[in-house]
Amino acid sequence: MNNSGLKLIEADAALQTVITEEQKQFFLDNGFLVIKNVLKGEELEIVQAGMQQELEKGMAGGQNKDYQYGKGGKSGESVLKRIEYVVEKQPALRALMGHPFILRSVEKLQGKSFIPTWDSMVVKMPNEGIIVPWHRDAEMPAGCEDKRPIFNVDFYLDPADLKSCLWVIPGSNKWTVQDSYDRCKREGFDTSDAIPVPLEAGDAILHDITVLHGSPAGDGNALRRTVYFEFRPGEIEAEFGPHTLEYLPLKQQMLLECIELRKQTSYGLAEEAFQYEPEGALAIQKAVKPDSFRYPHEDFWRE
Repeated sequence: MNNSGLKLIEADAALQTVITEEQKQFFLDNGFLVIKNVLKGEELEIVQAGMQQELEKGMAGGQNKDYQYGKGGKSGESVLKRIEYVVEKQPALRALMGHPFILRSVEKLQGKSFIPTWDSMVVKMPNEGIIVPWHRDAEMPAGCEDKRPIFNVDFYLDPADLKSCLWVIPGSNKWTVQDSYDRCKREGFDTSDAIPVPLEAGDAILHDITVLHGSPAGDGNALRRTVYFEFRPGEIEAEFGPHTLEYLPLKQQMLLECIELRKQTSYGLAEEAFQYEPEGALAIQKAVKPDSFRYPHEDFWRE
């Protein structure tokens, strides 16, 4: 129990193969779910090392637009805050995309024909934590009556304490657009109706795109690197976008390749691989090696 009175329910990837029905319902009701021990041992170390390489590239500057910067919370200088298309940049992230516990849990929430859409890493540099104001990542498509959630999986590569962790407003995924907008207009980083979600390195959070969340500037914060994978039910993406229909099979083949690449890792050999079998109009007739692990969103936006 916490100050909000909400009884927290967590999953544990070290003890389960997929989220339970109770954990699924907690996510649907509250808009988020903590999953402990998603990354462990060798995999955690390899992912941390790979993304540290990307962080150092970004800190050196002169990179392409995939590396994004903001005003440091303490120094006021330009500091790295985000890196896009991380699956393309590091082999360890391709294997992570094939994580069987995560994919089984996505399937349980979204159905067999889910699609991976965004992949990125958000950074809070030490002592420079940039405030992330209260926000929704996006709204559900207008006219969509499908109740399946669209959500991110947030993989924490570093511990997140009260100076750097995510804060969420439980149940705000059920609010109207207007109620969400009004709440975001409050001055400062008001946590009166929110709860913090401190985590250890290797833990993950599922968070609905419509749940209100953010994080304070974090005076004296340690480094926090968080990898984000967004997933969408394929049927919703096919009908409403925002990507064109050509995008879907490209990302499906990319996901199939990531699952195969995970099988070739030492940690992948020790687990039961996920079987990706989308259905109906989104069924895959034949696996084809993808040309890329990076499909720029702007090349596939619907008009």
